[in-house]
Amino acid sequence: MNNFSKNFLTMALAGLFGVSAMAADAGSYEVVQRLPLGAATKWDFISIDAQRQRLFVTRGDRVDVVAIPSGKTVGVIANTQGVHGVAIAQDLKLGFTSNGKTNSVTVFDLESLATQAEITLKGKNPDVILYEPLTHKVYAFNGSSADFEVIDATTLKVVDSVKVGGRPEFALSDEHGKIFFNVEDKSELHVIDVASNKVVAKWPLKGCVEPTGLAMDVKNARLFSACANGVAVVTDAHSGKKVAHFAIGEHPDAVIYDADTRTVLTSGGGGTGTLTVAHQDDADHYTVSAKLVTEKGAKTMAMNPLDKKVYLPTVLADQFVLLVAARKP
Repeated sequence: MNNFSKNFLTMALAGLFGVSAMAADAGSYEVVQRLPLGAATKWDFISIDAQRQRLFVTRGDRVDVVAIPSGKTVGVIANTQGVHGVAIAQDLKLGFTSNGKTNSVTVFDLESLATQAEITLKGKNPDVILYEPLTHKVYAFNGSSADFEVIDATTLKVVDSVKVGGRPEFALSDEHGKIFFNVEDKSELHVIDVASNKVVAKWPLKGCVEPTGLAMDVKNARLFSACANGVAVVTDAHSGKKVAHFAIGEHPDAVIYDADTRTVLTSGGGGTGTLTVAHQDDADHYTVSAKLVTEKGAKTMAMNPLDKKVYLPTVLADQFVLLVAARKP
């Protein structure tokens, strides 16, 4: 073997083992704690106020506010019947809950947790709720009436209502005035222009059945949709083209992209419960490095950006608990 061949082989092996090492590191998660939060209740999304180090945990008829890392309940947002999610407006120091049973949004102060207002919606069963900071608008996505409503977060008034033509699921915004959201019963990904509140694109999610959770790699303009048929689909956020997919666990409902470690985390509540960890080798290639066993029902989650701990709510032996998953040292 000549020197060129030896050098090429050395570089190839280094690249191969480098990628493998990164993928293995991305998969080094373990369940390190179970935080008890009382009797079993219904639940849905969990949100984090990273600035105040608090979790907002939906509990069916209320939202428990939990300090981390202690797990101590420090407050309650009451009278939120059928609550699904919480949106956080840090610049306004306000939070917003989507109350599915009363078709309303509760507004509360992030510091005191005191309720400021309750906004009545025309749509039915508000589910996902999102604050868009560029325009200071709150978007409430209504599952039963297949539409979304837009609230001016400064006046707390509903300013628009837009039909979707399908059941909207998780939504997120980018830095350029666009909102992306999955449409569960259509297996589509839609795009909203926040200046006009109009849906400006509808992209099919090929190979994806009932997309729910959604996350974004802003730098590379990649969207990650969690699908009920056990895959995550990766979409180019500029063109709507599918660029990759990888296997995940059963009954997924949340996805997180961690740009610091180039890791995609997907939580699934089916079977024994799984936290699928995939390493982003590059924008269009992903290696599943681990499927951590969590607990049945642990389908939603939130990550603390300060220490990368992941919090997953579920019910164990008639008790409501938060599982805490952390990267191994």
